[in-house]
Amino acid sequence: MRKWLRYFMASNNTPFEIHVHGEVPLREDVTFEQIQEALKPLWRYAGAKSLAAAAQSAYEEEPGIRFDAQKHALQLCWTVPGDEDFRQALDEMCMGLNDLALTGAPIEVTFYDADFDDEEDGSEEDEARDDFAMYFVGPTPAAIMQVQRDLLVQDTIGLLERHFDGSELGEVIQAIDRLFEQRFDALVSSMQLGKPPRGSGGSSGGTGHGGGRKPRHLH
Repeated sequence: MRKWLRYFMASNNTPFEIHVHGEVPLREDVTFEQIQEALKPLWRYAGAKSLAAAAQSAYEEEPGIRFDAQKHALQLCWTVPGDEDFRQALDEMCMGLNDLALTGAPIEVTFYDADFDDEEDGSEEDEARDDFAMYFVGPTPAAIMQVQRDLLVQDTIGLLERHFDGSELGEVIQAIDRLFEQRFDALVSSMQLGKPPRGSGGSSGGTGHGGGRKPRHLH
């Protein structure tokens, strides 16, 4: 499969291997047809005529795009060759999934510079054009902000616990909560929303830029 991917990328001038990873809990009444419609920007980008035709990842060891009926969740572990215009497909996908999501959820997207990966004679000054982004979906802005808040808390605690005891970080968490409450309040004037995001925990944190080149598959 990897030889096919390299050939496809070279012949179609697609410089990135793009990996999409996440799990989105869906409402109980969501059907496969609705999932297919929400993910249409992805499978159309891949050149397929249906979700089933595009569900397989470019890497055989990855499960691709799956609907777990038992958990009633959309699972994404899918790599596709592409370029910067894939970001538009991601934005459209998120808009579609917002209408189907049961709770807020993060989706990790890695742009891996395959051209750099193939360069054997590159100088030490050459840098890969790798990029990493977090996308968020959810039934309401409040649900999305809750996930963003939890990820930020997780990352902040992980960083500061190298230098401080966890019991000393209460004021930092309160400051993060205040920032999100201010952002939430800015939306209230034009929307009817639920309670602003607060809490003490967090889910698995996302990763930003820097710190050397990330592995192709972050998970």
